[in-house]
Amino acid sequence: MSLAQRVLLTWIFSLVFLILLVLKLDGKVKWSWFLIFLPVWIFDSILLLMLGVKVAGRCRAGYDPRLKLWYLLALVMKVGFCVTLCARLEQLTNLRLLIICVPLWTLLTGALIQLGYNILPQHTD
Repeated sequence: MSLAQRVLLTWIFSLVFLILLVLKLDGKVKWSWFLIFLPVWIFDSILLLMLGVKVAGRCRAGYDPRLKLWYLLALVMKVGFCVTLCARLEQLTNLRLLIICVPLWTLLTGALIQLGYNILPQHTD
């Protein structure tokens, strides 16, 4: 999949999610929160499939897949946050918002560490 196709796919799924979110928050639809987050989960499923294919291809070639495994862990944390948030919004659980946001905060902290690791120069003495 080319970069332009990935950008277009991301934009379309984000737009559909935002439209559904606005309709739900305005009270125009009485759908479940799990249905509102469906575009996010479809997009995550596509990302998981693409990531699995890349990891399998690189593992077979002897490539170190640690970076791709970080992407997989980040995707799992994002899905975990979305599922617990939907369960809280549907009042299926009484978890505190602090507990629900732990996967999101972990994901953001890991992303900042990964960004810093990629931006800062590597010293090879």
